[in-house]
Amino acid sequence: MSSATPTRVRRLPVLGALRLGRPSDVWFKPALSVVAAVAPPSLLLVVLGRLDLAAYTMAGSLCALYAHNRPYAARAKVLAWVVLGMLGGLAVALLAASLTRNAVVLVTVGALLAAVQKVMCDATRVGPPAHVILTFVSSAALFVPQTVGQVPGHLALAAAAGAWAWLVGMAPAPLRPHGPERRATAQALDAAAAYAETARGGEEDAGARSAAYAAVHAAWQTLLAAGDRPSTARRALERLVVRAEVALAAAADADPARLRAWARAVRGTGRIPRTGDPRRDGDGPRRTDSGARLDGDGPRQDGGPLGERDELVGVAAERAVAPRPLWSRLGPLAPVAVRSALGCALAGYVSLALGADRPYWALVTAASLYQANITLTWSRAVQRVVGNLVGVLLFAAVTPVAQLGPLALVLCILACNFGAEALIGRNYWLGSVCVTPLALLVTELPGYQPTGELITDRVVDTLVGALVGFVAAVAVTGRRAGRRVERALTAVDHARERAARLAAGPAATPAALEAARRALAAAVVDLRATADAAAGEWWQRALPQERVVLAEQAAHRTLAATVRRQGLLPGPGTTSTYTHTEGASP
Repeated sequence: MSSATPTRVRRLPVLGALRLGRPSDVWFKPALSVVAAVAPPSLLLVVLGRLDLAAYTMAGSLCALYAHNRPYAARAKVLAWVVLGMLGGLAVALLAASLTRNAVVLVTVGALLAAVQKVMCDATRVGPPAHVILTFVSSAALFVPQTVGQVPGHLALAAAAGAWAWLVGMAPAPLRPHGPERRATAQALDAAAAYAETARGGEEDAGARSAAYAAVHAAWQTLLAAGDRPSTARRALERLVVRAEVALAAAADADPARLRAWARAVRGTGRIPRTGDPRRDGDGPRRTDSGARLDGDGPRQDGGPLGERDELVGVAAERAVAPRPLWSRLGPLAPVAVRSALGCALAGYVSLALGADRPYWALVTAASLYQANITLTWSRAVQRVVGNLVGVLLFAAVTPVAQLGPLALVLCILACNFGAEALIGRNYWLGSVCVTPLALLVTELPGYQPTGELITDRVVDTLVGALVGFVAAVAVTGRRAGRRVERALTAVDHARERAARLAAGPAATPAALEAARRALAAAVVDLRATADAAAGEWWQRALPQERVVLAEQAAHRTLAATVRRQGLLPGPGTTSTYTHTEGASP
């Protein structure tokens, strides 16, 4: 009898891939930013009568789509790197276009660039829109006739527009300097409230719990990325995230209404709610599980007041930890690089074999498909095809207006840019309905093209790119998904053991407890993400789902024990005062 682990085939969704979701809280920010970044350079070129150069300025302007979820200190760096990455890919593409007109060579260069852009964006977690915009810019530039002498001027135009896009992205900082951190904190509070509602109803939702832990983890990462200089607002936000963590540890006792009230107040522009120290809630002193007395006004062993150093000392400790080096994150992405390079190259070659003039459309379609697993890649393929097919119909309707003149063309491009970013958060296919006419209109910047020919080419290249790209994804699947789950399980076990040991020890420092708690929470979030990604692989050996669930449950119990050990919750058998204290400040 064979003892081999059985394999399974996962069903691939169709209609489910097209289901609309809720729009992002800040959907209007990238939508308005890209319009503000694209409009001035494009309108200036209209005035100068050189709209044929708008493709280069638009390459830089599209960088304004990035980093809207980052604190401004981090956003400045990320946007600068995005602009430099865009210029690097554009430089390679323009140089290749100036040296050869061999379409096979150009497709090969485009595929290699797409693989590099995909891997770098995944490794640095830049996105959305991640590598797709960079690949679109570099792939399109490969098929624009160039001379070597023109390359510096075209790069200068892109760099100038990229600098303007950087300014657009940073423009809200003086008006709302803590906007990204406030949004991340509000999302953590809302997610904790949603989980608390399920727990209070007696039917705990594991999905809501995982989402809440992920939101809290994301909030901490956002706050940690905001810079090293502390501020009153930052400390107030950190305490609110601590409140969300407390709610996760004692969900049945948490007050969802209060959590949501804090979230609403944080999202606004008013003063951040001052929640105080969770350990000071209640009418009298409490004791930790180890018996230590917790007076509201008493100092901790480290000499700092309860409200200042004790609960937030882990933030400073975590900021002091050196980030994981980039090279260590590139190794696991080797299959992604191979999949991207192979799929994009084959899509471009097939498009050329069918006589296409713009094989980069097929190449970009293939590049846009690749997600964390085969199921998500299939869903993206369905979304891309449906969105593009509807999009060419929109292009046919818009073309008569766009061909009224250069100004009308630019206004149509701006409208498509806004629509794409406003809608893509609800579902990728809905955003693609505007992205498709945008890409087609960009081809008309040097001069108007036959509408029927553009539509036919786009439909064919979309189908080719989606089909060939998905076949490549199946051929180069995540064969090591099971190993990654095993490593994530091991990481959770080690983090849980360390946190449990510290929580049980009488002499654990606040910094050590905070660091252990956050390390365990991060490991749990990573385990869930890894398990979900592995579960979406189409053909693989069965995953240890029961072990994953048991590891998550044990980790959550340890997290609750660690929170109690810190004095953030009363010990078992005592009455919680969490739901009866402190409201939100206006």
